Amino acid sequence: MQVALDDYAWAAGVATGLVNTTAEVWRGDDRLPDTAALVAFADLHGGRSARPGTGEALAGLARRAGAAELYAVRELRGPVRELIDRPRRGRLITGATALTGSGRGAALVGDPAHPGRTGWAVGLREGAGIAEALSLVCGVGILGTVRALGEERFRPCGAPACRGAFIDTTRPGRRRYCMPGLCGNRANVADHRARKARPS
Repeated sequence: MQVALDDYAWAAGVATGLVNTTAEVWRGDDRLPDTAALVAFADLHGGRSARPGTGEALAGLARRAGAAELYAVRELRGPVRELIDRPRRGRLITGATALTGSGRGAALVGDPAHPGRTGWAVGLREGAGIAEALSLVCGVGILGTVRALGEERFRPCGAPACRGAFIDTTRPGRRRYCMPGLCGNRANVADHRARKARPS
């Protein structure tokens, strides 16, 4: 499996998705309770990679995961969340570099989607599992975001009752919610109800 360095927006999305699977975010309901949930996570987020084959490789590693790998993935959420919660540039770079430790180093590789074009990618070391793959992906996402967009793109969710966090890789940089479809809708409904409750 190779993670393209210019695919940092996808990788940052995987990091965001991973940290928002915790029981803390879901009010006691961990979204990675078993290996089936891990496979579903890999299927959902892996398919969004711009580099063909990366998503399939991630899903394949998830399908081979056992209880120890699931535990390692769940433990990975803590260090990634720490980086998002305290986005100081030096800390982000040091922490994300450590996350990429399961990589084999960057190499110039061909782009399967564009014949004749090359780009930099980090390969996953031989024999690595899903936890190491996700660690590499999260590290690339954080490093790419810091380089391209800056540390101000690491934020807590703007919904009052949510404890989620996210990495904003949108072009305008105005994202407010960790899960826009869920938290954004909840915030809009709450605002609407508050306006209706006000006396005219």
